[in-house]
Amino acid sequence: MEKSKKLSVKFLNCKSDSPLVLPAGIMDVSYGSMLFAVQNGAGFVTMKSCTLEPRSGHAGPVVCEIEGAMINAMGLCNPGIEKGLEEIEKFKKESDVPVISSVFGANRDEFVKLSNYVNDSSADYIELNLSCPNVSSEFGTPLSASKEMVADIVGAVKKNSRLPVLAKLSPNTHDVTGIARAAENAGADGLVMINTLGPGMVIDINARRPVISAKFGGISGPAVKPVAVKLVYQVTEAVGIPVIGMGGVTTGSDAIEMIMAGASLVGVGTAVYYRGIEVFNRINSEIVEYLDKVGLDSVTGIKRID
Repeated sequence: MEKSKKLSVKFLNCKSDSPLVLPAGIMDVSYGSMLFAVQNGAGFVTMKSCTLEPRSGHAGPVVCEIEGAMINAMGLCNPGIEKGLEEIEKFKKESDVPVISSVFGANRDEFVKLSNYVNDSSADYIELNLSCPNVSSEFGTPLSASKEMVADIVGAVKKNSRLPVLAKLSPNTHDVTGIARAAENAGADGLVMINTLGPGMVIDINARRPVISAKFGGISGPAVKPVAVKLVYQVTEAVGIPVIGMGGVTTGSDAIEMIMAGASLVGVGTAVYYRGIEVFNRINSEIVEYLDKVGLDSVTGIKRID
């Protein structure tokens, strides 16, 4: 489907014909899955977060649907950064859509090593996943719960990276704005927020055990949208760098709401489950319908509310 020129945006160093982003972890690592999202309307794609070495992740079941939300505990399963970047190279031979290479490390040194790999790739941005909530049993409290750790990691990667650096932040802290400022002051070019809420837990009362094998998982889907909108609004008021806003975006109205909260781009993740991969084209069309209704020539004409 050809996109309307009204959806064209620029984010840092790249232009795209849609403000919609495929977030990390929604599809697998293969270039084909990223290309599939683009063919169905995504303007930016994010590769699943990769670690230095391959990870098998948690044993199944790893996903549970509840009313208004999903809970997942994938456990950062991925083939490792080298294999992951090979998929980005394959993707870039097929598409010029901007790619975000998402990486996860246990500490500053690992993030710097990961950025070395990404420097030599065709990725357009590096995303520092500082906020995965469902591997806390291995890595402890998410890194983005600490201003000091965020500043340390972002600053070290920024000195080393040849690409714009995006810090992905967690909602699971009492001081998201302070942490966002710490990332900005350390040199982050942009922020990605929010990662999943929680972790949460669901118990099968008949089996008398947790539904998810890891017991706890991150919460996503429509139910988390009010939290995401509020945090994006607060953070965009506090920092001067752009934010990719995500969390519960399922419709064009949701995407517009996120932009009105201050987001420059909008991530669409769990909605792929609810509305299919065609959700990107559907949301694009719904945004254009809104623009036509209110008499705006471009999605960039939607302004952050006061």
